Amino acid sequence: MSSSKEVLNLLKDQDLVELERRLGYSFKDRDLLRRALIHRSFAFERKLNENYEVLEFLGDAVIGLIVSEELIKKFPDKREGELSQIRAFLVSEPSLAELAKSIDLGKYLYLGKGEKRSGGKEKSSILCDVFESLFGALYLDAGFKKSKELFKEKFLPLLWKILDKAITYKDFKSFLQEITQRDYKVIPTYQVVKVEGPDHDKEFTVECQVKELKTLGRGKTKKGAEQEAAKEMLRALGVIDDSRKS
Repeated sequence: MSSSKEVLNLLKDQDLVELERRLGYSFKDRDLLRRALIHRSFAFERKLNENYEVLEFLGDAVIGLIVSEELIKKFPDKREGELSQIRAFLVSEPSLAELAKSIDLGKYLYLGKGEKRSGGKEKSSILCDVFESLFGALYLDAGFKKSKELFKEKFLPLLWKILDKAITYKDFKSFLQEITQRDYKVIPTYQVVKVEGPDHDKEFTVECQVKELKTLGRGKTKKGAEQEAAKEMLRALGVIDDSRKS
């Protein structure tokens, strides 16, 4: 078995320096950064005894704590349940994949041949994982304080934009699906339960269901009614409240 130190020629220093520049931090122990970029498929092919999975486990906890602290500051009046739901959305696979894309993290990944052919460098699941592993490496190299400072400066503004887009632009269905997939392992269902009015002025009533919980939404179109039903479901789950602008 080989260690990450034995793949120095495969993980070029110039690539790592470029990634450090994008990240805004130079590693004291660059082997940590190398390890954070090694997917298990690459490690298997090269018979390495290290990949990014342990760092991913650590980074998940680091990011979760940073986001939790910032949510308490941003939403001081929200309840624990509401904060938990919002955090679940912010640290979900699609959200963290977007943060990874903001520094083109996929470009620096080392994947096995099969994973590379299947477009692994663009897969949200892998981008999310390697973003977490990157912060696991950062934590070990620089500590929590520096990791938090870097996250707040480089990634937190984008994370708030992702949250604002989900709510401000009324994309309640997407927001709800991320929450329910993460926390309940189900996808919301929608059903038209009533259509009223003449053809030129119809009003649709749609029922949204998540497990045993049901909510209703009304609108001049089916899509509009679905969005309203999803918004009501988010309220019922405690993710958003009536005091928040929508």
